Amino acid sequence: MLKNVEIYTDGACSGNPGIGGWASILIYNGVEKVISGGEMETTNNKMELISIIKALEALKEKCNVKVYSDSQYAVNPFVEGYIVSWILSGWRLADKKPVKNVELWKRLVELTNAHTVEFIKVKGHADNENNNRCDKLARSEIKKLQTEQLK
Repeated sequence: MLKNVEIYTDGACSGNPGIGGWASILIYNGVEKVISGGEMETTNNKMELISIIKALEALKEKCNVKVYSDSQYAVNPFVEGYIVSWILSGWRLADKKPVKNVELWKRLVELTNAHTVEFIKVKGHADNENNNRCDKLARSEIKKLQTEQLK
């Protein structure tokens, strides 16, 4: 029987591109694991994808996963099914332009294939406590990097 894991994620960026942060909260049987990090030169969209990737990479076995994110960019391709079109078209959009952040998308697809994953879009900066916590954690990662940059 697969373990049921809830994952809450968020990414943030100061400037876009700029200094970015990401955070994830994994919950299994009421136990939380919090992970976070950041990058100096990145985009908000990359941080959103990395938050999900890092969370899925933290799972040690195949699980039933519910991923909660406020990022349309990260959630909609799975919920609306156009990730399949991207793959079938050689990672091209409907207008034939290449999908941005393709290496991150490929890694995310690989990880979602290793688990049973459901993506759930939550309203950002609203009443989802864990999404708000991830936002604060991601922003604190940005502050850490900004402080290090000043040293």
